[in-house]
Amino acid sequence: MQVRAPSNQDGTGILAFADGRELIVTAHVVKEGVLQEKKWGDLQQRLDLGTELLQTGSETVTVHSGLRVSLYGHEAKTEENNESEESSLRSIHWFRYGERLRFPARIYPPRNFRNPGAFDYAGYLADNGIVAIGSTKLDSVEFLPGFAGSRAELWRTRLRRGLIERIHILWKPDESALLDAMLIGENSFLGRDILTDFQRTGTYHVLVISGLKVAVLALVTFWLLRRMQVSDLVASAITILLTIAYALLTDVGAPVWRATLMLALYLGARLLYRRKSILNTIGAAALALLIVDPSALLGASFQLSFLCVLIIAGISAPFLERTTQPVSRALRSLDSIGYDAALPPSMAQFRLDLRMVAGRLQRFFGKRSPLIVLLGALRLLLVACEFLVISTVLQAGFALPMAYYFHRATLVSLLANVMAVPLTEIIMIAAIAAITASYVSLPLAKLPALIATVALHAMSGPVRWLGALRIADTRVPTPQLGVVLLGSSAIILAMVLSRRRRWFLVAAGWVALALSAFWICAVPPHPQMRQGVLELTAIDVGQGDSILLVSPQGRTLLVDAGGIPPWMHSELDIGEDVVSPYLWSRGFHQLDIVALTHAHADHMGGMAAVLANFHPRELWLGVDSPSPELQSLLREARALKIPFVLHRAGDNLEIGGARLAVLAPPRDAEAHPSRPNDESLVIKISYGATSALLEGDAEKKTEKQVVEENPKADLLKVAHHGSSTSTIPELLAAVHPRFAVISVGTRNVYGHPRQEVLDRLAAAHVLTYRTDMDGAVTFYLDGKTVSSQPAALH
Repeated sequence: MQVRAPSNQDGTGILAFADGRELIVTAHVVKEGVLQEKKWGDLQQRLDLGTELLQTGSETVTVHSGLRVSLYGHEAKTEENNESEESSLRSIHWFRYGERLRFPARIYPPRNFRNPGAFDYAGYLADNGIVAIGSTKLDSVEFLPGFAGSRAELWRTRLRRGLIERIHILWKPDESALLDAMLIGENSFLGRDILTDFQRTGTYHVLVISGLKVAVLALVTFWLLRRMQVSDLVASAITILLTIAYALLTDVGAPVWRATLMLALYLGARLLYRRKSILNTIGAAALALLIVDPSALLGASFQLSFLCVLIIAGISAPFLERTTQPVSRALRSLDSIGYDAALPPSMAQFRLDLRMVAGRLQRFFGKRSPLIVLLGALRLLLVACEFLVISTVLQAGFALPMAYYFHRATLVSLLANVMAVPLTEIIMIAAIAAITASYVSLPLAKLPALIATVALHAMSGPVRWLGALRIADTRVPTPQLGVVLLGSSAIILAMVLSRRRRWFLVAAGWVALALSAFWICAVPPHPQMRQGVLELTAIDVGQGDSILLVSPQGRTLLVDAGGIPPWMHSELDIGEDVVSPYLWSRGFHQLDIVALTHAHADHMGGMAAVLANFHPRELWLGVDSPSPELQSLLREARALKIPFVLHRAGDNLEIGGARLAVLAPPRDAEAHPSRPNDESLVIKISYGATSALLEGDAEKKTEKQVVEENPKADLLKVAHHGSSTSTIPELLAAVHPRFAVISVGTRNVYGHPRQEVLDRLAAAHVLTYRTDMDGAVTFYLDGKTVSSQPAALH
């Protein structure tokens, strides 16, 4: 059964034009993004559009499809007006839902990095109705009359936008960025470093709309309504309607709808005087969501949300029902002696002991003071114990999904959540009160806004501090199938045994869960590699280089780690988001050596993340350049206690059964900041009678020197992404390769690889692979022959 109608967005029409040609696009906004200011005064807004017309030359075609476009502009700031970031953004138009636009653009189909373990970006966009992407300038957009879209969605986006503006009025930029994420799920203003700290500490759920936020909103609403003498039925109905409105406003999917449905079922059962079963409620909510969208079952958001409540309800709740809950019930109406008869004998004796203790204390204090203080302290202690139990079990149960989806072992999450979760509740209540009051009077909102600010800093400060600890940044490879089955079985076993009466069975389930979590976090999987062969894999990192070498004895050497130049203003970290997932998917948790060929962003940009994630034993350089970026990288290497070694032409080494010879730079090489390509580290690695030559970005000058160093090899990693400044005929004649691989980005602005280079390789009868077409390409050198395996065959 499925109730959601299939999307009417047809991708085939627009993809016929997604070849980079100049188009005039007529479209309307279906999802507006926030307007952001990047470095150097650049402005950006990302929009999801529904196309109407595509015009190319004299041809105009009606195409209804999903298009994601990034709009770029520049806001000049003069010394006279000295505009702030906020006022600068307000002076530029923020494109709204339903507006119709016409603009020139070049559009393309979205492309994934074609490596094992890579994120399916194209699939993610397709799930959101987007089949093509493009960009244009802000000042080239022309407004068209009319409105296209739903009036209900228009009001929703207006309300959401108004809340964002209200938050930014009440709080400073850093504070409002956190509150945007916590209250309505807008994280566009959050920097990557903040997100990373919350991920490291296992408190990322604080920054997203989760069941916790819905529970706090519903609890406060229901409590206030009941205090105002609103009937149970009306209070329940208003609470349910408010949470549904909140779910629609945030529009973040499974977590908020799961909590909303569970709340509605819970309050409905309560009104009908039915016994409330949390597991039945979870199952009903899951069934409802899957009827609407069956594909949600395979999404991380759905799995993590329901796993969280299943662990709480299936493991923690049965334990608490037999430990803290009887004590909590025994603390009710302590003055009522008749209530003792309704409790087990042990709890009745406990109540009697409390009365005796309170009676003794009354001799020194007032008549009621000792009892009130004693009950308050015991209740606080019980709540703290329950929170610790739930947090501990969640940390053990979430070890598997955290490792699988995020490659993290959150070793400080228990401590971080103990501080973050209670403060999150205070922040939510105070922030909602401040926003509500601000519509009446801004001065009236100052006190709750101040409370929210203090709580926000009290939460974010320790989280940032804990996130900066080395132990908080423990990364783990992708769990193998056997470990996934083991972890899943341990969770199910703990759920089953937690409901048994015998304590040793309960303990056995908890021990199994703890051991599986320890195994996932502390026992690395066996890396996927072929013994007895030399492996060379050109990883698809777009316009950049990253080469993985695995020796016949299993030692690893990563040459370069890709990267994106700063002028592209991309928030993508190639080392963290592309190279590391590939290595984790192979089961690697540490590298023996990493080598940086030269100090260019497309080779060096991802290296910091690789150093932090894989803690190599050595970092190799050809030249210690004064480049600020390189010196920053070396400081990070020193902080991680990774020694760096300079290698020059003439160095010969042995690495796990493979021979390695450094052919460039020359021993007397000096740094040339204006021409770092001439500093490239050129390596020839051999096993038996087979070998490979890695050139980095070596150009003609360096290649002429390499020709004199006996560079003959079966495999050539083509220099400088196939630039016309490299791969000179003399080098090809000297190397005489059978295979070549070019690491190059799709639709790169440099026009790489150059046709003349491809022609020279073809004339030399070299079988050439390209990462932009073939994805990651692996070559196996067994000492006698060389075989190749593109990503499509992995």
